Amino acid sequence: MHESPRVRTLFAVSLGLLGLALPSLSVRASAADDSEPIHITRAAGPIEVDGSLDDPGWKGAARVETFYETNPGDSVPPKVKTVAWLTYDDHFFYAAFEFSDPNPKEIRAPYGDHDETPSYTDYGGIILDTQNDGKTAAMFLANPRGIQYDAISSDVSGEDNSPDFYWDSAARISADGWRLEIRVPFSSLRYNKADPQTWNILLYRNYPRDFRYQMFNAKLPRESSCFICHAQKIVGLAGLPSGDHFVLAPYATGKLDQTAEGGPGGRLSGGGVNWDGGFDAKWTPNAVTAVDATLNPDFSQVESDVAQISTNQRFALFFPEKRPFFLEGLDLFATPLQAVYTRTITSPRWGVRATGQIAGTRYTVLATEDRGGGSVILPGAETSGLADQDFASRILIGRGRRDFGSSFASFLLTDKEVEGGGHNRVFGPDFEWRPTDTDTVRGQFLYADTQTPNRLALAAEWDGRRLASHAAFAMWNHNSKTWDWLLQLQDIGDAFRADLGFLPQVGIRDVTAIVGWTARPESGVVRRIRPYFRLRDLEASDDSGLVLRRLAPGIDFEGAWSSFLEIEARSDRVRAGDRLFDINYVVGTLSLSPSQAVGGVELDVTLGDDVDIAGLRLGTGGSVALQGTVRPTDHLALALNGSRRWLDVSPTGSGPKTQRLFTADVARLKATYTFSSRAFLRLIGQQTEVTQQDGRTESFSGSALFAYKINWQTVLFLGLGDERALSPDDRLEPTGREVFLKVSYAFQR
Repeated sequence: MHESPRVRTLFAVSLGLLGLALPSLSVRASAADDSEPIHITRAAGPIEVDGSLDDPGWKGAARVETFYETNPGDSVPPKVKTVAWLTYDDHFFYAAFEFSDPNPKEIRAPYGDHDETPSYTDYGGIILDTQNDGKTAAMFLANPRGIQYDAISSDVSGEDNSPDFYWDSAARISADGWRLEIRVPFSSLRYNKADPQTWNILLYRNYPRDFRYQMFNAKLPRESSCFICHAQKIVGLAGLPSGDHFVLAPYATGKLDQTAEGGPGGRLSGGGVNWDGGFDAKWTPNAVTAVDATLNPDFSQVESDVAQISTNQRFALFFPEKRPFFLEGLDLFATPLQAVYTRTITSPRWGVRATGQIAGTRYTVLATEDRGGGSVILPGAETSGLADQDFASRILIGRGRRDFGSSFASFLLTDKEVEGGGHNRVFGPDFEWRPTDTDTVRGQFLYADTQTPNRLALAAEWDGRRLASHAAFAMWNHNSKTWDWLLQLQDIGDAFRADLGFLPQVGIRDVTAIVGWTARPESGVVRRIRPYFRLRDLEASDDSGLVLRRLAPGIDFEGAWSSFLEIEARSDRVRAGDRLFDINYVVGTLSLSPSQAVGGVELDVTLGDDVDIAGLRLGTGGSVALQGTVRPTDHLALALNGSRRWLDVSPTGSGPKTQRLFTADVARLKATYTFSSRAFLRLIGQQTEVTQQDGRTESFSGSALFAYKINWQTVLFLGLGDERALSPDDRLEPTGREVFLKVSYAFQR
């Protein structure tokens, strides 16, 4: 391996800047708000969660009346009044809110499935940091219909609504606003053994009207690099249960699969109904530890992923994790280099996982046996490929994280042992340092040892060879009220493999620098303007030199109707094969939510030069993607997604680019009628079409699903799926059909 002089210079300059900056930064212990702690007492009587606040248990509850508008205002007095109450008993933590509204008819309160509380609707709730670490918190939010949203919010990895919790909520719309009650079992929370406890809490209200107004009980300085760190202290929690909670959730499924004989249009045939079953179990031996186990888990999706256009794409596409077994302590898997991507575990026979804390160190350890299926990413410097995974494997993933004030250090290990020979082992430390409220420094180093399986028929590199290399990451991010900048370095060896992660590009040294300046007008339809400049230099770690160099000035705006507009002009020098191409193009994004009836509208556009990856020639083209949700009534939501990508090339190899190389289209409509917070009917239709010079491919998938859910593990699903593709006579004909039933019930002790 050899480094080019340019790359060595860039790295030396970048690391030098980092070295000059860091000594001037002082370590801080915490950025928590300086306000007085909330003194909480036990409930004076019983509380029924029904949206009414006249129960005896609310008398004497801690009352919070001080709130701040943190968006669009900068921790200023809010335009509407909010009052909250907090209390607890032997088994539950309670919160209640009275959200005053001068015009209750404008309250945006649609019905929806769990976690469907868009930012352009009214909702509120609590964000609880029960570990008292100022970094990670559980979110329990609900809208005026009682529709719940729960998530993990982390100052390290952001917000993730994949995890689900057991909790209750009820809401009522009144003549002067709306009221909300929340009850969270202590068994759904993780906290240490201290007695009394000290927690941190953010009380939150989302109030979208002409702007999206956000209100908290704590000030959130705009120059701060953290969120949970500003939560207000709660004291007085004493005598909390010590754990020993158990949940067993068995399931049963019935599935009838039919496949077209001889391809599209053939006779649909298949065996009888395939019945299956298994269970998930969770045991919390104490309040800080959770042990999860699963046997023959049902990892079938009840909603298809939104299709993504893969034509003329260089690297593998990413899809989010949705499967419950992997979601406990999911934030602990988040590292700068994504060495853990649990969707690489395709079909486990069984799985065991422990998540908890020992002597101040948080940890999670997962072990499972995967039957195989799906695909493995074959990474590269310019493109990545996929290989079928037709073998079983045994998998171990673990990470421990130790906090030091507002900073931390951690260690990650992943191990995949392939049945019949072969392995992939990745391990190494990472850290995050927050020396000031405006600066964050992150770093990670991983080493990978790999022996590929003997499966030459599936991949050229799967011949039993040994591979070993490293991956390194360093980042410095600064964010003040007016100035922000980011300096990021990556160095990933060409023999680095993370088969349990998502790292489709290896064999590169990547330097990125971004600097931006922000202005915030106090009036008008635009409330934030940020021009910026982005520089990226990516070179191969062998002698082949440049892979990508990008110069990209841009500007973004935030304004009325929760709108966001970003325009970036890119000048790239990019390598394809053994050639370098100079391309210029524009990337733009517009999003807005004018009302409850029309919301979540987003338009993404790319126009200009592009490269034909297969033909190694310059072209012009672009892509357009539009999505949004229309709500004709409070119960009905129509979610639309459409995208098109195209590329034109010169028919002679030079001159005007008048020949269409390909056009790829995706159209998707999801219609959901929600009867109540527990039941809905959903219809999805999705069509993809790719037209190229040598022909056309087209497919259609449709599904219908009825769901009844008491909680996230006590469910009934009844569904129908239909898959179609082009037949030889150019008609969409069935290729498969599926009818399925799933019943699951959670027994708790």
